[in-house]
This record gives sequence, C-alpha cells and structure tokens, in this order.
Amino acid sequence: MKQRKLFCQYHPVCYWISERKERLLRRLRDLLSRERFAACQQQTLLPAVVVSHRSPILRPLAGVDMVLQQNKATNLWLASVHLDQLVIGPGETFSFWRRVGNCTAAKGYLPGLTISSGKISSSVGGGLCQLANLIHWMVLQSPLTVTELHHHTDAIFPDSNRRVPFGTGTSIYYNNVDYRFRNDTDRTFQLHIWLEGGDLCGELLCDRSLPFRWRIEERDHHYHLEEDGWYRNSEIWKRTIRKSTGVSEEEHLIFRNHSKVLFDPSFIPQEEIR
Repeated sequence: MKQRKLFCQYHPVCYWISERKERLLRRLRDLLSRERFAACQQQTLLPAVVVSHRSPILRPLAGVDMVLQQNKATNLWLASVHLDQLVIGPGETFSFWRRVGNCTAAKGYLPGLTISSGKISSSVGGGLCQLANLIHWMVLQSPLTVTELHHHTDAIFPDSNRRVPFGTGTSIYYNNVDYRFRNDTDRTFQLHIWLEGGDLCGELLCDRSLPFRWRIEERDHHYHLEEDGWYRNSEIWKRTIRKSTGVSEEEHLIFRNHSKVLFDPSFIPQEEIR
C-alpha cells in the first residue's frame, strides 16, 4: 500500500509552512512552560574544572567539500560567542537554540555541512552539530540531566580522528530539534568554549570541586551484516567514580547503537566485523 505523503512533502512552500509552524509551537511551549532558561554570561570563570575536551574542526570526510569545513570554523566561532561563559544555576535549563538563535547570512553565518534524513547537504550555519556534540560530551561526564537529545540514526561517515565513542553525538535543527540539559543539583555550572589551533575547545566548570568523576565507555562495538546492509552496533555506558578512592560506585547504560552504515563498507575495519 502506497504511503500517504505528509503535508510538508507536497511542495517547498508546504515545507516552509510546516517548518514555521513547528518553530512557533516550540516558542509557545517554552512560553507556557515553567522552565527557567540559563541566560547569564559572566566574565569571571568558575574555579573547578569538571571536564574539558577539544575536537578538530577540519576533518577529511569522503564526498564533502573542504570549503564547507572551513566555513564551519566561522559558524562555530559566531555561535560560541553566545555560549562561552554561560552560567547554569540550580534549577536552570540550557537550550542550545535559545542561546544561539537562528543562524542567518545577515549575522555572518556561511554555508556549512548539514545532514538530513541520512543525506549530506549544506545550508547557512551548517556544522554547528560539532558544538552541540562538544557540550553533550562534557555534560555526559557530569551530574547534569540531559532533557532533550536527538541522534543521527545512521552511520554516515567512517571514523576519522574520532576522539569520543560513536553514538555520543547529538543532532540539532533550528529551533524545534534542540539540545537541552537541566541543572538538578545545588551547584552552579558554567560553559567555557573557544577555538584554538584548529580545534574547538571546551570546559565545563563548577563553583566547587565535585566528589565524583564520570567516565563514558563504549562496549561491545562491532559491525554486522544484516538482510538490508551493514550495521554498526555498540553500547554506551556511564560510570560514576569516587575521586577519593577511585572506586566505581555506579554504572548504567545510556544508549544502544544500531545504526545502518551508509558509507562504503570497504572502510569497515576487518577486525571489527562480527
């Protein structure tokens, strides 16, 4: 039986209308909610570093014009200005898009890499997933609570200088596909984000030293051939370790990958096939 088209699939104008409707609904939900959104950027950095991370901005990706990667550096810098030194107090929620806003050419954003429905394309402001990924990776290694997270469901590229486990990224699209976390602790946290030497760098800071550290582990990683193609599989676990003893006090599964491989299977490492 032929599947009925969605309204947004009939014509580009229909897609534009649907997109604006979703943006409006997001704004209305936020207006009617009781969420307190983090909005204060203070120049003084908090003293305790919870976790830090850096990732290369320019990564060679098959079939991707490097100009889009270079434009991404500009986009990351423009967006990071709205996030650097942001304070997230107790009970406050961080929203990526409420801080960054709509990324338009008028604001200086350039065409960058985007991914939609497993397909590579480009649009103004593209490439900001790397910024959301950086923040999410640091939040995972903290007591903060992720409240909205969207994943790419497919394995689009083979690994290239990957420094974090596959499946710990997040997908964003203005403004209804957001990345959000909430501070459910009695501590105050702060983001510190900057670009340095071709890397996107970040620190998650706190007003006091925390008694625990958190470790994210990828387990049972492998590729498997199924009826409709290759799949990348793994489990992502979070361990809570007490700093004073080094003993792991808790661990739990936070995500399970079962992602269809869309890149050339010849790039799959033979030792990772099961």
